[in-house]
Amino acid sequence: MPALSSHYHVGIVVPDVAEARLRLTALTGVTWGPIVRFDEVPYRDGDGRDLLLPSTISYSTGGPYLEVIEETPGTVWERNDHSNLHHIGFWSDDLPGDSAQLSAAACPLQLCGRDQGEAPVSFAYHRDEALGIRVELVASAIREAMSFLFEPEQPRS
Repeated sequence: MPALSSHYHVGIVVPDVAEARLRLTALTGVTWGPIVRFDEVPYRDGDGRDLLLPSTISYSTGGPYLEVIEETPGTVWERNDHSNLHHIGFWSDDLPGDSAQLSAAACPLQLCGRDQGEAPVSFAYHRDEALGIRVELVASAIREAMSFLFEPEQPRS
């Protein structure tokens, strides 16, 4: 198994990111970073197929962070009848190596970022069937680029 640092976030699939943020703020007082929407992001699934999928996310501003992910039916971001805890996220200094180790430990790759023919890049989801959750590895190299996601959202003028 890879030697990972402590988790830094948990991802929860929700029907609507904006509504989930409002509800979680009312329940827990959590503060949110921006809502980020992508029409098409390049991914690769565990069977090696290249995909273009939409994605809408938002992170809380206090660690360990909450990440709310808008449900996209027919994709890895689909709610279920049991738990909508989608993943536990870890920074990885060696994304390809840590991803390979998780796959070798019977926690297969389900979806990862790709850049042209290279994968995994940026992140990798590994699905553990015994628990029904995913381990997300996120490349430490993009930590600084992601930092704005963990800052309080600025009011629109």
